[in-house]
Parts: sequence; structure tokens; C-alpha cells
Amino acid sequence: MLTFMKTIAVALLAGAVVVAGQAPPSADSVENGRKLYAKNGCAECHGLEGQGAPTSGPRIGPNPLPIAAFIKYVRAPKNQMPPYTGKVMSDQELTDVRAFLAARPKPAAATVLAP
Repeated sequence: MLTFMKTIAVALLAGAVVVAGQAPPSADSVENGRKLYAKNGCAECHGLEGQGAPTSGPRIGPNPLPIAAFIKYVRAPKNQMPPYTGKVMSDQELTDVRAFLAARPKPAAATVLAP
């Protein structure tokens, strides 16, 4: 058990967590996700980098929900977000959008921005 926990900790620190044996997303998947994110209006509320805004949509990158939860939420969102049915974006397209969001750089630490 301790070895397993160490492996998870190392993977998290390295940023190389692979879910259920899946390979990390390809550069093509990330780029396609970027295009879909802009084309389908996600950036209008969540910002170009998924950074969110206090008056529109919450931050959704660079640490988006796990893929199953991400797709479930996008299909049946709460509050003001419109649902994105399979006719709007397929599960594969949503997987690419999530790959784009996961590839966003982490925001600067607050101490870096302080005077």
C-alpha cells in the first residue's frame, strides 16, 4: 500500500497522471480541443484559457474534472450554462476540449503577483 501511495505521489508531482491506463492526450487532441473550445462558445464565459471570470463562468482549467464527470456536467449543467448535447459536441470532442483545458499552464502563485 505504501508503494502504491508513493507511486501516486510521484505521478502527481510529475504531472503525469494517466487515468485507467489511458495514454496522455496527443498534441493533435489538445489543438482540436482548443478549436472546439473557441468554436462552441466555451471561451465566451470561461475565458480563452479556461481561467473563468467572476461575472460569467468559473475556472475550468488547468485542472478540469475527470473526463466522465466533465462529460456528465456538460451534458446536463446546472445554473446558466446551456447543455451541450451529443449533437453539439460528441464525447470524443468533449474529451479533446478537456485535453486542451488540462494542458493549460497553471496560474502564477499569488505571492508572485503581490507588491
